[in-house]
Amino acid sequence: MPLNIRSEHVKRLAETLAARTHSNKTDAVRQALENELSRLDQARPLRDRLRALQDRVSARPATGQVADKTFYDALSGEE
Repeated sequence: MPLNIRSEHVKRLAETLAARTHSNKTDAVRQALENELSRLDQARPLRDRLRALQDRVSARPATGQVADKTFYDALSGEE
């Protein structure tokens, strides 16, 4: 099944990638598409990447300290 690319910009991108990879436009487009699909398959959503951090923070015991203005002033030396 032929792929008809009408965008001149996309054609130039394919030509540039083909030249840099010493291949033809078809192989360059195939490689670019395979790479992007692989990248998407390997990408983890932000919520999944943050879950481990959230679990670590939640597992820490409570300090009993109140994080109010006095607390933050003491941290910055403005008691």
